[in-house]
Amino acid sequence: MIEVKNAVMRFDDRNALDGISLTIPEGCAYGLLGSNGAGKSTLMRVLSGIYRLNGGEALIDGEAVYDNAPLKERVFFINDETVQFNNMTLAEMKQYYRSFYSSFDEGLWQKLHSALGLPMKKRLSTFSKGMKRQAAVICGIACRTPYLFLDEAFDGLDPTMRIIVKQMLIDAMVDSGLTVIFSSHNLGEIDEFCDRVGLLHNGRVVFDRELDSVKGSVFKIQTAFDGPVTREELSADGVDILHLEMNGSVVHLIARGDREAVRAAVEKHSPKLYDEVPLSLEEIFIYELGGVDYAAKDILL
Repeated sequence: MIEVKNAVMRFDDRNALDGISLTIPEGCAYGLLGSNGAGKSTLMRVLSGIYRLNGGEALIDGEAVYDNAPLKERVFFINDETVQFNNMTLAEMKQYYRSFYSSFDEGLWQKLHSALGLPMKKRLSTFSKGMKRQAAVICGIACRTPYLFLDEAFDGLDPTMRIIVKQMLIDAMVDSGLTVIFSSHNLGEIDEFCDRVGLLHNGRVVFDRELDSVKGSVFKIQTAFDGPVTREELSADGVDILHLEMNGSVVHLIARGDREAVRAAVEKHSPKLYDEVPLSLEEIFIYELGGVDYAAKDILL
């Protein structure tokens, strides 16, 4: 389990993490959303033991991460910074990780490598960004750590390779019970991959929910009444209205809460029509974050 308690990480006069508290249960695929500069990469570096907090705690399985070598062997962090491997071949990169992680699975690495066909004897400096990302992912999975942190994991991958790499990660999660943190500014990727999502903004957590809960609690209704029905009347009947739009006698509303309770409240007004229209996760986030000082469009790319 990952626990972050009132974490503060300061760079010069700016708090990259500003009192974050977060709990990620074992076996969870956690999506970390936020625009550039929100604090996603900083948090992952703290949890990987790269950065030391200025305040608060970052714990994995109840132990502080920073300056804890045995615990770091339980964590693999994939990010954009592969410059330390540029003068290595892929074979040398594999050997580097094999020497550090006692859990390294040679057979699994060979299986993953054969699926991608990356050259073993070329220096990583000759690899494209996508190829470097593929190399890091297969090394990370082959190390069989209980915790895998991926910062913009699919950045630089073409659509076909994204599918292959996603399936590798899903298989690893199913086979090993991995706890994964997957950071992205792209909500669509989070929706495909994760079962819980947290949103960072200005170094703070502004949203932390299970995705099924998010999807199940916000919905769109198209209805029509014989006479005028106001927003105030529907709200008084217990409908938590996030958005309402009228087009003649037809009313489009975004509501939050229990579906049956909302339907019962609307039906008090004898609607001629009642249809529930599916909402995309992007739309749900826009309405959920309507009261938060956050430009939701920044994560809906």
